[in-house]
Amino acid sequence: MAEMIKKATRESFGEALIELAKTNENIVVLDADLAAATKTGVFKKAYPERFIDCGIAECNMVSIAAGLSTCGKIPFAASFAMFSAGRAFEQVRNSVCYPKLNVKIVGSHAGISVGEDGATHQCCEDIALMRAIPNMTVINPCDHYEMVAAVKAMAEKNGPCYVRLGRLAVESVNNNDDYKFEIGKGITLKDGDDITIVATGLMVQEAVKAAKVLEAEGINARVLNIHTIKPLDEELIVKAAKETGRIVTCEEHNVIGGLGEAVSSLLCEKCPVPVKKIGVNDVFGHSGPAVDLLKEFGLSAENIVKTVKEVLGK
Repeated sequence: MAEMIKKATRESFGEALIELAKTNENIVVLDADLAAATKTGVFKKAYPERFIDCGIAECNMVSIAAGLSTCGKIPFAASFAMFSAGRAFEQVRNSVCYPKLNVKIVGSHAGISVGEDGATHQCCEDIALMRAIPNMTVINPCDHYEMVAAVKAMAEKNGPCYVRLGRLAVESVNNNDDYKFEIGKGITLKDGDDITIVATGLMVQEAVKAAKVLEAEGINARVLNIHTIKPLDEELIVKAAKETGRIVTCEEHNVIGGLGEAVSSLLCEKCPVPVKKIGVNDVFGHSGPAVDLLKEFGLSAENIVKTVKEVLGK
């Protein structure tokens, strides 16, 4: 069993980049004047000649990344999700995904857990934006080990990728020795036959906690970690729907356009079962301590437990 690590995935991202760069000279990093926050600053210190600070010009940053990719480089273009996915959407769509270039878009500080930065920076729409673009792969790791593995897999995959980073420190759930990361393949963290909880990002930790509480009360919930939103692991989700008959999805994202909607769309077509979505209910966030905000918006183990019981009629 690997060490239990509590760390923000943005920190794990920065560390993973440095390790990759040791063996792959084509790894380059671009940032939009937020290197200290996105943790690309550690890469800048280690490899200053392979780091470009583009200033507060995210659209230009993505265009430069696109150009570098045509020269054989593997660029990771990082900023807050609100800017890398939001402000630079046109460049991501037209300059990266349309020509299917090998650019990795990095969205840090996503979701309500940005906390005190408030609604303008709490991007709960990035997954919806990125998964709507053809050719884009969308990844939302839940812990340190998954982020490190995801960065490596993205570098090895030829084509556009979007990865979501969190600001809040999260505990490891993938520290088991047999952990294996594969783009497009979800992970069964706990088996169960009463209901399935499908989670992504930091909500995976909350889903695991909720499942333990439910088990103590006689409810056996299956827990799926869906780190890749696109392509979705259809086989795993349909299997769970057939075997448990009910699904609860959990995400730190708007319920419109994210994991819940992707799962609902899939099951509506291939295995119609009741699906209840837990997420940000199409509202803007506001400033406050991250942990308090997550509870306020229902992004907690307690709310998952409550919702599961409601779905089961208990």
